[in-house]
Amino acid sequence: MQQITVISGKGGTGKTTFTAAFSSLARNAVFADCDVDAANLYLVLRPGNYREEVFPGAQKAVIDYDKCTNCGICQDVCRFDAIGWKKGRIEISEFACDGCELCMHVCPFGAITMEQSRDSKWFIGNTRFGPMVHAKLGIAEDLSGKLVTVVREEAKKLAEKESRQQIIIDGPPGIGCPVIASVTGTDKVVAITEPSQSGLHDLKRVTQMVGHFDLVPYVVINKFDINMSMTREIENYCHHYGLPVIGEVPFDRSMVEAMVEQKSVIEYVPSSKISKLLTNIWISIND
Repeated sequence: MQQITVISGKGGTGKTTFTAAFSSLARNAVFADCDVDAANLYLVLRPGNYREEVFPGAQKAVIDYDKCTNCGICQDVCRFDAIGWKKGRIEISEFACDGCELCMHVCPFGAITMEQSRDSKWFIGNTRFGPMVHAKLGIAEDLSGKLVTVVREEAKKLAEKESRQQIIIDGPPGIGCPVIASVTGTDKVVAITEPSQSGLHDLKRVTQMVGHFDLVPYVVINKFDINMSMTREIENYCHHYGLPVIGEVPFDRSMVEAMVEQKSVIEYVPSSKISKLLTNIWISIND
């Protein structure tokens, strides 16, 4: 079973657009959206979810007002400014609370307990191209790396159960914990970049991060024709460090239009030049 992760150093490079195109070209794959903070691959693949599970997130402090005397001790010790006064009583902000438990331990009346968040969920569904696992991280929730790990584990179980040959992973942008969780143990990494200073800067960071896993990313330069001088800089950087540039894709409105129609560009304009380019990139990844 081969796992292919599509990432980008920054958001907005077209990572999900490319992943959707690869999904429509794959013949026997499971799809995993590991951009759990802002998942959007499901908008294109439109899975019919048949399984929904709660991902138990971080714990938060909760006040039992039958016991609370509003003494304010908890507010005095909170280092995260998560406890304050509202409408004449002590309240804890669920978004600011870090779950450190200090307020619970110092409360002389035992009025504070810790409750685990249940706002994050993960899903399994069927798309027109095959099964998909995706997730939704709750607002202001952490543990995104662990949720990514759950998504990947479920995708792997599904691939083994259904004898699928590939797992195509839509990873998050950047180089943080969820990206590391998306790349760990994968077989191939595809880095989507764009011809801008920030695009090159973040490609360098992604390259260094992927290198820690002894992987050399395939590089695709999206919208290469909007800034040819920066495209040349990216090409030179990739050549210097031995990074294979497997595709340079021009700006094309049909890529945006396809997403609006909830289709991959391969479905939307199957005989177009852009679709042929993406098909050739997919072939290069699988060589």
